[in-house]
Amino acid sequence: MRTILHTLVLIIFTSLLAAGQADSGAKPPVHKSTSSETTAVIHTTAGDLHCTLFPKVAPIGVDNFIGLSAGTKDWTSPVSHAKKHGVPLYDGTIFHRVIPEFMIQGGDPKGDGTGDPGYKFKNETSPDVKFDRPGRLAYANAGPDTNGSQFFVTEVPYPSLNGGYTIFGQCDDQAVELVKKIARMATDGERPLHPVKITHIDIHSATASSGNIAPAAADAHKGM
Repeated sequence: MRTILHTLVLIIFTSLLAAGQADSGAKPPVHKSTSSETTAVIHTTAGDLHCTLFPKVAPIGVDNFIGLSAGTKDWTSPVSHAKKHGVPLYDGTIFHRVIPEFMIQGGDPKGDGTGDPGYKFKNETSPDVKFDRPGRLAYANAGPDTNGSQFFVTEVPYPSLNGGYTIFGQCDDQAVELVKKIARMATDGERPLHPVKITHIDIHSATASSGNIAPAAADAHKGM
C-alpha cells in the first residue's frame, strides 16, 4: 500500500513540475529596453551621421531640431517667404560651410549661410557639456540667442566655443570620420564646390522612431 502511495505522489509531483516548466516556456519574460536616449540619423549623400541628442541639456534646441527634421514644426522659407507646414526643413539642404580641423555646417534653408526658419530662440549652455571632444552637435548663431535651424558638427575639441553655442547632441566616432571627409572636399573658400546634401533626418527614441548663423555666417565665425 505504501509503495502504491509513494508511486502516486511521485507521479503527481512529476506532472506538476512538467506543467510548471511548460507554462514557464509558454510565457517568457518580456524584455524592456532601458535606453532613454533620443538619437538622430542624419542621412546625407556622403553617408549617415549618427548622433545622440541631449534633451536634458538643451530641451528647446532638441525639440526644435526634432520638429524641423520631422516636419512637425512650422517655419518660413527665407527664399519664397512662404509659410511651411508639415514640411521637413532639413530635407534637401546642404553643408554649405566646411573647415578642416574645425567643423562642417548645414541646415540653412537658403543654402548660403544667411537663411533661417523665420524665428530665433535662446542659447542653452551648460558647464558640464563643453566642446571638449570631437563630434559635438551644436547650433550655429550670429550672437547670443539667435539660434534657428543651422547647426554644425565639430571635427576636433574646440574650447574657445564654450559658453557661446548650444550643444544639443554628440555624434559617434564614425560620424566624426565622415565629418573629416566632408571637411576636406574641394572648396571655394569655405564653401564646397560640390556640397554634400542632407536627404532626411530620422529621429529615434525609447518610445518612438520616425543651428543658425543668421544673418551673417562669416561674422559669427570671426568670434570663434
